[in-house]
Amino acid sequence: MSFLDEMDRYLTIRRQLGVDLSTDERILRRFVTFADRDGARHISTSLVMRWLESLPSASAGTRATRFRVARQFAEWLHGMDPRHEAPPRGLVPGRVQRSHPYIYNDAEIVAIIEHARLLPSVYGMRGLTSSTLFGLIAVTGLRISEALGLDPADLDAESGVLHVRQGKLGKERLLPLDPSVVQRLQSYASERDRLLGSQPEAFFVTCEGRRLGDCSARYNFAHVCQQIGLREPQLYLRHGRGPRIHDLRHTFAVRTMLSWYRSGKDVGREMIKLTTWLGHANPAHTYWYLEAVPELLELASARITGSTAEVEVR
Repeated sequence: MSFLDEMDRYLTIRRQLGVDLSTDERILRRFVTFADRDGARHISTSLVMRWLESLPSASAGTRATRFRVARQFAEWLHGMDPRHEAPPRGLVPGRVQRSHPYIYNDAEIVAIIEHARLLPSVYGMRGLTSSTLFGLIAVTGLRISEALGLDPADLDAESGVLHVRQGKLGKERLLPLDPSVVQRLQSYASERDRLLGSQPEAFFVTCEGRRLGDCSARYNFAHVCQQIGLREPQLYLRHGRGPRIHDLRHTFAVRTMLSWYRSGKDVGREMIKLTTWLGHANPAHTYWYLEAVPELLELASARITGSTAEVEVR
């Protein structure tokens, strides 16, 4: 039995236990594909390390996550066959650090959405889906996983509410939307159903009517960013480095907080609203933006000292 077959069994068992494996599956599939191509019969520390070295360079946190996923799989295999070797804990140390957010300006967001519309596909669904997806994240601050997990029934157009079921740690929440956002989502849904000939199970879909996956969404975003100059052009379909799709969420949060400071609102009192809206488990995760974005830190300092200095976000 190939490692791909073993992986399917492993993931099925863990999913039955209620574990969210969207990220782990993507990483593990790359690992077992490498192992099968390598001709390995059993997992070993050497195999795992060769796989890590074959991947593009990444942060310490990303390398540690890749190692953790492969190691857990090796431990499971070792329990059935001791010839499999689970690498020792801590062999690939990595402290997960939050990346410094990139705050998009209005022109960049418009360019991302407009160029996403032009992404080529047979029925035009790729551009339609990508532009609507990126726009929704920009105006709501949704996580990419939350947006991709939406179903058609999650949009209540009559009341203007979006039901986010796939929140982090399994938490659900309701987001009231601006009428213009509801109208845009309705237009997308209408054109999507027309192109497919029926309503699909997922809200954001591919040309085949399947739910758009995380990898495809991130590739489309990276490709658009390369076209508009936010990332360097890459060969062999590589994503390259640069602003991320998750930075649309950061931009939403930062701009919301900036508007509170500049309008004189009590930011401390308003912060719980943003924490709830973003689906943060802890208000500290929302306050992190004060430290991560210089403009916000300066405005917060000015508020404390009573200064009326204005800070312009680029």
